[in-house]
Amino acid sequence: MRFTPDESHRDLALLTRQILTDRVTADRLRDIEAKEIRLDRPLWQELATAGVLAAALPRRAGGDGLGLLAQCGILVEVGRSVAPVPYLSSIVTAAAGLATFGDEGQLTRWVTPARNGAMILTAALAEGAVRAERVTGRWVLTGAKTTVPAAPDADLVLVPAEVDGTVAVFLVGTDDPGVTVEPQQVAGGEGAGWLDLARVPLPDDRLLGTVADGRTIASWLTNRAMIGSCATQLGVTERALELTAEYVRTRIQFGRPIGTFQAVAQRLADAYVDVEAIRLTLWQAAWRLAEGLPCPTEVATAKFWAADAGHRVAHTAIHLHGGVGIDLDHQLHRYFLAAKHHEFRLGSATAQLRVIGAALAAGGNDQLPHGSEPRGVDDAKSTQ
Repeated sequence: MRFTPDESHRDLALLTRQILTDRVTADRLRDIEAKEIRLDRPLWQELATAGVLAAALPRRAGGDGLGLLAQCGILVEVGRSVAPVPYLSSIVTAAAGLATFGDEGQLTRWVTPARNGAMILTAALAEGAVRAERVTGRWVLTGAKTTVPAAPDADLVLVPAEVDGTVAVFLVGTDDPGVTVEPQQVAGGEGAGWLDLARVPLPDDRLLGTVADGRTIASWLTNRAMIGSCATQLGVTERALELTAEYVRTRIQFGRPIGTFQAVAQRLADAYVDVEAIRLTLWQAAWRLAEGLPCPTEVATAKFWAADAGHRVAHTAIHLHGGVGIDLDHQLHRYFLAAKHHEFRLGSATAQLRVIGAALAAGGNDQLPHGSEPRGVDDAKSTQ
């Protein structure tokens, strides 16, 4: 397999970097943080106008069909700039899921405004329990989901719910009767909210796909969300390492740059290896996922490195910056928070190693033995 992106993917990533570099400045981020805003709407609209939001969506949804690999390239740039935009939750997860499994009416109603920047979508894949039942010809949803990405700004939430022992995915508007969204405080990321569903009635056109396909759809959404988080983590750690390398070249101690000291150079070398491991495992898993190939161990491996190596890189960056690194006014602080956010979102490294071990014990990496799937923060099974 080739991990070198093609020209269209490179051009899209370059366009995204140019926009984010121009707009996501330290002053702009400080202003947004002071107002406790998680979504930079002018920036979001600029990305939509430039075609970034639509570019990697399927053609049937009005996109250019560049696919998951192009989306990961965009997410790397989002991570590098710690941009306050919900590209991962709104486009890579929810809009792409609707574009893949939705009908024409759902695409027109939800995906078209989402790719134009007029609507924010997300998916409630984290902890919580939601049940759906049929009542007088309608679906009725009851339950709650926590830490739903971008929920305070979202117009629509894709919600997996238990239906007669299986799982179905429903489209829940944040303004539907019985729906309450409360903002939650999280460090880094796209912001989050508590989603409460108090007997929310939904018509049949709010079911995504069919009940029989629900588990497949929920798994699809979860895999995209996890790979997208790995891609964002790559951008975060890549840029944090660059900032640290720049700092140790200019920080003078004992008459010489601290980067010339062997202990500092070794820490940077280890961080470089960690970033490259995140990069390699991300693209391997993303490629297999995009090609529709079995990849449970590849996804688990990418999650392991993004979480475990991301932790080490973030702490190395803070350590080598010394007291400057823990200053809340310093730009590195945002990268530390972002790295920790994705580390926790991806789940523990131990859980991913157990998945890989179970696959190896089963004699291959194409199928996992029943019950060995990871039960991390965003695992689809946690919706039951």
